[in-house]
Parts: sequence; C-alpha cells; structure tokens
Amino acid sequence: MLVSGLPNTLSPRFPPVAYVRHGTARYGSTDITTPQAYARVRLDPVVGAAIADAYLAAPIRDDRAYPAYAAFCRETVRQYHFMVGRAEFGGLGVEVRVVDVDPYPDVASMVDDVRRRRLKVWASAASGNPHPFLGDGENDMFRAVHDVFGHAATGRGFDRHGEEAAWLKHATMYSPLARRALATETRGQNCARIFRCGGDRFPEQKAVLLPRLFSDPRSVSVRRADAELGVRTPR
Repeated sequence: MLVSGLPNTLSPRFPPVAYVRHGTARYGSTDITTPQAYARVRLDPVVGAAIADAYLAAPIRDDRAYPAYAAFCRETVRQYHFMVGRAEFGGLGVEVRVVDVDPYPDVASMVDDVRRRRLKVWASAASGNPHPFLGDGENDMFRAVHDVFGHAATGRGFDRHGEEAAWLKHATMYSPLARRALATETRGQNCARIFRCGGDRFPEQKAVLLPRLFSDPRSVSVRRADAELGVRTPR
C-alpha cells in the first residue's frame, strides 16, 4: 500500500557546489549520467515503497553483508580524508564539526556552510539509533561525505527525489561491492522513513544487503532520469 499525499513535485534545487563537483571528478567518480540529469531525478513511489518494504523486512544484521560493509567503511573513510584534507595537499579543505543536535533546518543552510568549506554533522551517538556494523565515528564520517558528495554535488535536497539524486551521485564514488551497503544506508533507510515511517523518523539502522536490483544505479534510476532528458544510458 502506497503512502497517500506524497508530493509529486521536484524538490527545491540549487546550483551544485562547484569545488565539490570538481572534487568528485578528481577523486575518481565514475559518473554514469550527465550533470544535468541529477536535477531531473525522480523516485517513483512504487519503487520507493518496494525498497522500504525490503528494508523493513530484513533482519538487523546479516553476516553475508559484512564484506560489503567492510569495503563501504574503508571507502567512506578514504572519502572523508579527501574531503577534510588541506587544499594545498590535494584535499577539499572542508572543516567538519560533530554536534549533538540537528544542525540545519533545511538543505539551503547546509549548502551555505559547504560553500564556505565547513559542515556540521548530527552526532550518531546522540541519535539513540546505533549502527550494528559501523562505529559512531565511522557513521559520522558517512553522514558528512554523503551530505557533501551526494547533496551539495547535485544541488538536490532531502525529499524523496533529492535523496534519490544524492544516492545516484554518491554511488559513483564507491566500488560495486561497497555500493551494495551504500544502497542500504541511503535508499533503504530513506525510503523506509518516507514511505513507511511518516517521514519524521528514521527506522532502525541495519547491516544487510537489499535485493541487488535496488543497488544498481543503471537499472533502477539512471534510465528513468535520462529518459526524460533524451540522454542515452551507457551500456
């Protein structure tokens, strides 16, 4: 059963943060779509509800997911050090502060900070929702890199369409194995929050793998977004 009343309009958009977008290319992002396509990404509510149900039906942890999570953790830490590294040494020079309350009322406030090369992250330890695989510090690192490399790099917000665009972009910075865990951490959690948890609370964090279809950007979202733009999806 789909959630009624979900808005079908695109989330507010803003110009992607230029130094972040260029930074993802320097890092080695394997983009599979055009920069303009991120502004048009939509999440079909039927797909979103299916992802939400798969996430909620999964156990809290699954040993078979641990290799993907180990890769995800290593690659997230590497991205974080690139993001906070000093610009004169090849990093992006973003100053990150971990705080005990939700620091931003909206995406515009967050992006305004990122343009100034700073970011606040709501501490995982303060959320009362511990991760079964990642430590609090590792989870904080992921929150930071996803806000910067997912949202600030695409110019998209925190609604279902914006989260889909952020996942699509951020997935280009992970290996295929780590991307399986990324799909759980982003698409899984966000879809469960939006479609099954009323939009105002996150579900319990899990360390599991969703069905492979839900972690394949080319088969799930790229064709949907690029078809609107007349852009050919790479094979």
